[in-house]
Amino acid sequence: MFTSISSFARAGSAALGFLFLSNLTSAQTIVKADPLIKGLTEQVSAQELERLVRGLVSFETRHSLSTVKDKKKGIGAARNWAEAELQKAAATSGGRMTVTQDKYTVKADGRRIKEDVEMANVMATLKGTDPNDDRVFIVSGHIDSRNTDVMDVTGKAPGANDDGSGTAAVIELARVMAKQQFPATIIFVCVQGEEQGLYGAKHLAEKAKAENWNLVAMLNNDMIGNSFSDETNLKDNTRVRIFSEGVPAFETPEMTALRKSIGGENDSRSRQLARYMKEMTSRYIPQLEVVLNYRTDRFLRGGDHTPFSQAGFTAIRVCEMNENYRYQHQDVRTEKGIAYGDFPEHVDFEYVRKNTAMNLATLASLALAPSSPEEVGVVTSNLTNQTELRWKAPAKGERPAGYYILMRDTSAPMWEKKIYVEGTTTTLPYSKDNYFFAVQAVDAEGHESLPVMPKPLR
Repeated sequence: MFTSISSFARAGSAALGFLFLSNLTSAQTIVKADPLIKGLTEQVSAQELERLVRGLVSFETRHSLSTVKDKKKGIGAARNWAEAELQKAAATSGGRMTVTQDKYTVKADGRRIKEDVEMANVMATLKGTDPNDDRVFIVSGHIDSRNTDVMDVTGKAPGANDDGSGTAAVIELARVMAKQQFPATIIFVCVQGEEQGLYGAKHLAEKAKAENWNLVAMLNNDMIGNSFSDETNLKDNTRVRIFSEGVPAFETPEMTALRKSIGGENDSRSRQLARYMKEMTSRYIPQLEVVLNYRTDRFLRGGDHTPFSQAGFTAIRVCEMNENYRYQHQDVRTEKGIAYGDFPEHVDFEYVRKNTAMNLATLASLALAPSSPEEVGVVTSNLTNQTELRWKAPAKGERPAGYYILMRDTSAPMWEKKIYVEGTTTTLPYSKDNYFFAVQAVDAEGHESLPVMPKPLR
């Protein structure tokens, strides 16, 4: 729960004194829901998402090793179709969106790649409008599908939910967002090769690393359309899981030492992104609750966000609350009266709509916000029960109108209080021993950057 500035100040004014109150401005600056973002989320269409999923299923299989020569079947035809759909979005962007198939060669691995093969990620890049803002945001779904035998390249593998739902979400996001201007760049990508070993994501993460992209956040959507559990016979399209790593996969010895010294096991950048998505969902998406899952992915499993985490980027996975294993990685068949296979009839398109809108609210909020503050620190040179925080304004892009100090109990999963300040230093009458703090930049319209945890300053 977020407490407004005015009520927070009134509740503690007798004890806080001028140090606290002098850093606050009026209550009107606290936590705004942007009508523009709300309007964009309402443009996301369940009917359009269903059309896209059915279009993907029409290729019979999208196995990464299937044909690229047939115009109506296989991964080649599916990639071309996705490119054409993204080109429709690009046509409305005033030239700011470009679409390509980013091709790469995957070497035979003796397991799931029997011989060298060319794959391609289908990408739409919506260029940011601020030449001084080099931030990049990625949203992805994987276009390939599979059935029971991961090496069956010809059998029907409709892949409506896995991951037609995520791929459709990416294309629908591009359609809705293409007409809008954002200071930062957003890349909408349908990656190939997930089922064979996360190859498309690996290729893109390596490219981002090699080209030194300022990649702020990567949102991976993999299976976001099933709302019915075959084990409980219950339908639930009001909850969605977000997986985020706690201990970073790419952690230097210095990062390890800092994490251990300050107790930062629950405060990786990916976990901050997950919290951010949960807050944006509560702000903009009715009847949808984000469930934070404190694992990188499902038990002993992985997804396309994993290579980005391993490369040191901030990445999370969005996934339905309950998987249905009758429809996942199954040969199309009927057995003992039970139908198996990943078909559109088993996808809850209203649920896909809400999950897609959640991605939109998060992407739009981040891309419109200033960059995160830099060199955020907590002063430790004096023994005191107060907490002094210092930071610098972001060096690039829009200058923030102010900053939020975030605060929570050490046992709390979400930030509990926001305190608005306009300078780059503040002193709070709360002990750093008992609370976690972070700082995020905010513009005049209320768009907030990702939070930054403070490092010790002496």
